[in-house]
Amino acid sequence: MAFAQLTMTSDQVVTFIRSSIQLHHDDRKVAEYVKKIKLKDKLEDRKVEELQGLGAGPRTLAALRDLSAASTSLPEAPPPAPVVPRPTIPPPDSVEQAEVLHEIIDNARNYAKTLPDYMCLQVTRRRMDDTGTENWRLMDTIQEQLSYVDHKESYKVVMYNGRSVANIQHGELGGSTSSGEFGSIYTEIFSPETAADFDFDHWATLRGKRMYVFAFKVAQSRSHYTIYSGDAHRTITAGYHGLIYADRDTKMVMRYKMECDNIPADFPVKDVKLDVNYDFTQIAGSRYVLPLKTEIRARDGKYMSWNEAEFHLYRKFGADTTIKFDTDPEPIPTDQTEEKPATPDAKDKKPEVKKKQP
Repeated sequence: MAFAQLTMTSDQVVTFIRSSIQLHHDDRKVAEYVKKIKLKDKLEDRKVEELQGLGAGPRTLAALRDLSAASTSLPEAPPPAPVVPRPTIPPPDSVEQAEVLHEIIDNARNYAKTLPDYMCLQVTRRRMDDTGTENWRLMDTIQEQLSYVDHKESYKVVMYNGRSVANIQHGELGGSTSSGEFGSIYTEIFSPETAADFDFDHWATLRGKRMYVFAFKVAQSRSHYTIYSGDAHRTITAGYHGLIYADRDTKMVMRYKMECDNIPADFPVKDVKLDVNYDFTQIAGSRYVLPLKTEIRARDGKYMSWNEAEFHLYRKFGADTTIKFDTDPEPIPTDQTEEKPATPDAKDKKPEVKKKQP
């Protein structure tokens, strides 16, 4: 843990301690961390008592009580902001849901057939945290030439931490790596053999466009999603569940999020989560839905990894096609991948108002 003094609110302290309890962090280390905290507002005794009831260790509790006593002259924490009710948008009726889902699945199954052979720049930023507190550190930045030819992905590492490299393969990078998020995994979710279960979940807005959001689940017995642990020299197959976001106008999938299930208790890697965004992109004058950004997070004990891969400079694949690799593109703004609430518009069906019989 970083022991420089941290300024936090009392609510942030409570959130941190709750997380530490859930992750079974060492009581001594947590207490040392708490001793370095400078509060912005008063830490009430009742909050410390609540944390004691949740299982905070004796050293942590002693540090919290000292922190609470030192904060008596500080202002009380502000009350939580009132929840502003949002306009209710009715879900599609069962007929529309069935029709829309059929079109979404059909588009997804034919997705690969619509793609050209292309090349692009994939920039991967790998972060880690060995405390389990999401105190992330950037470990490295990798630039790769991603080629998609004859419906197959291939990677060529070109730059590592800003320096040109040669003869390094994607699988030789070490650490936490992944591949196939927007190709093979996407295909599997919608494959007839996978037989995923889909249910309408909610409406959302993504990059300014209205999205149908469906929940899905893939049973382990029908999954091909594998996780490899280098420490254990072992590979397992996990089931998974998540959400798909489909553009209301085109019925094209623009995002999927998934979380792995059925990971054996004795397998080191836990909490594997994947978030993949697509966007409309121009290649040689034509418009395609192509990867925008992927994120994958996992935990092995207290060690946590977080890989972000972004995709830039799409080109039609050809013998003379080149991509410039001497710069590190600016990260994609977070508002481009964040879900926002849906707001009613003219296309939303108004709920029927039944007239009273005279």
